[in-house]
Amino acid sequence: MSRILITGGAGFIGSHLCNRLISEGNDVICLDNFFTGSKDNIRHLIGNDHFELVRHDVTFPYYAEIDQIYNLACPASPPHYQHDAIQTIKTSVMGAINMLGLAKRVNAKILQASTSEVYGDPAIHPQVESYWGNVNPIGIRSCYDEGKRCAETIFMDYHRQNNIRIKIIRIFNTYGPHMDPNDGRVVSNFIVQALKNEPITIYGDGKQTRSFQYIDDLIEAMTRMMATGDDIIGPANTGNPDEFTMIELALKIIDLTGSKSSLIFRPLPGDDPKQRKPDISYAKEILNGWKPMVKIDEGLTKTIEYFDNLLKKCIV
Repeated sequence: MSRILITGGAGFIGSHLCNRLISEGNDVICLDNFFTGSKDNIRHLIGNDHFELVRHDVTFPYYAEIDQIYNLACPASPPHYQHDAIQTIKTSVMGAINMLGLAKRVNAKILQASTSEVYGDPAIHPQVESYWGNVNPIGIRSCYDEGKRCAETIFMDYHRQNNIRIKIIRIFNTYGPHMDPNDGRVVSNFIVQALKNEPITIYGDGKQTRSFQYIDDLIEAMTRMMATGDDIIGPANTGNPDEFTMIELALKIIDLTGSKSSLIFRPLPGDDPKQRKPDISYAKEILNGWKPMVKIDEGLTKTIEYFDNLLKKCIV
């Protein structure tokens, strides 16, 4: 049994990680300021002897005796991270510094949840970890993209200078239950619009591509990464290499929901990547053959069921 701190633990990914780690018998401290996280995601854990919920902003130091840290705290969808761009970059940078300082004090192993956004609008396809990216440092997405890039730098420097045991993963588009229906991400947008039989909004010509990883596959990769030896640092891509255009995704969701929705097109937002697909060869190598197991139709069906239940409760 380990004592584990999860920043952003009430969020989409964090809540699933809380479930997994508690099911394995660990003590979990869930740290969240609830800017994008929700108590509904972890309400079923409140009262569990192995679970502790703390309202806290990672831009301020936090102290606890722990064995491991999963640093997930940061709004991850454009509407949320652009709402307060300064706070977003402070969360990535100062949050990383504060959590690394805690890891140094208690000799904890720490994992940074980085992102495929560090590659920007990539000039190579698929994206490999050795690619340095094509990021606009002054654009409307920069608070998130550059914040995460800087966090990776800080992690590496704490490792080189202070021998902190670090892990870095780069998370590609992930979906599943506990997503915020109003977070502006493509899967949640399309599903909610389809369930309401509203026109599905596609930005640009719809030919830009993404690769979609179901949440269970990501959680498996994260826990395996944390369990690796100290010689394995990353960064490691975690995602599903199956690639879809936005039009293909929309039509698939319409089919799975039986929706009467049509497609409408709107201008593409600034700095929106045209292609996004991970090369996961390195992750397969270091994570005991890990690979995504959940096919898109299976994952979307589970996610549609989750959002359908929210709609029936009039939450969306």
